[in-house]
Amino acid sequence: MSDRLPLNALRIFAVAARQGSFKAAAETLHVTAGAVSRQVKLLEHELGAPLFERRAHGVSLNSRGRRLADALAPALADIGSALAEARAAPRSARLTVSAPPSFIQHWLLPRLAAFETRYPDVEIALDASQRLTAPAWQGDSPRIAIRYGQGPWPGVRTIGLLADALLPVCAPRLLAQGPPLVEPADLAHHRLLHVAWPSALPFPGWREWLDAAGATQVDASAGQRYSLFGLALDQAIAGRGVALASSVVVADRLASGVLIAPFGADSALAAPCVYDLLLPLDGAPPDPARVFIDWLLGEVEAFGAQDPVGAGRP
Repeated sequence: MSDRLPLNALRIFAVAARQGSFKAAAETLHVTAGAVSRQVKLLEHELGAPLFERRAHGVSLNSRGRRLADALAPALADIGSALAEARAAPRSARLTVSAPPSFIQHWLLPRLAAFETRYPDVEIALDASQRLTAPAWQGDSPRIAIRYGQGPWPGVRTIGLLADALLPVCAPRLLAQGPPLVEPADLAHHRLLHVAWPSALPFPGWREWLDAAGATQVDASAGQRYSLFGLALDQAIAGRGVALASSVVVADRLASGVLIAPFGADSALAAPCVYDLLLPLDGAPPDPARVFIDWLLGEVEAFGAQDPVGAGRP
């Protein structure tokens, strides 16, 4: 089927899935919302099944659409990497950035368009991966990494990027349609959305957050479990429960109003892990790495100043 793949429709669907709305996807792609809607309908016709639930107030991915979006994210990143390697460009103009998938999807990608506009000659290849691969300045493409954890990271130079916190988030319509969420004890009347974090990360979950909030009577084991943070977040956006979210990953959704923190920023529980930038120990960074690092640190500074949860620099 490779000669019949609707690549343009898949690309537009991936942006719409990431943004959570056709209008936001249209603004990102510099096309009309109608053009986004037509391409999504074309893809749905090709597949013979809907990918979004359409309501008067907007759209949300259904389960089939979420599975396709989760599969497309790394695939499109791989295609981008392959194109970057195949494209005739000066070696000094390429940089591979490896980072966790959720960080790339929800934090880095929405900001990367500004970098590409400012530095059109620098090609960024994104590697959505949790694997710890050593950064390097040498070779066809210099490589840096962003990792989430406690460190220390051996054999590399580390620059702290962002601290993190956990707080409950949900869709505004969940409160409009369901029981109130005035205090943490009210979570007993809502579905809790859980994420199975890697065992190597000493990550707190609902039990730790509820204990810290004094809501020990709420059953922390109840609810739905997901293997990926993106799945739990999409279910929260769809109004199907309350997710315990990373403040870094969810910040843009809170700022846009797609999600809300029903108990406010003060309900955030500090996470034991931080985002670190990993660089080679020796040598000066080539030009593409230097400009990207400077830009990234500027974005981190701006994010820390605007983040209502106050994640900021670690």
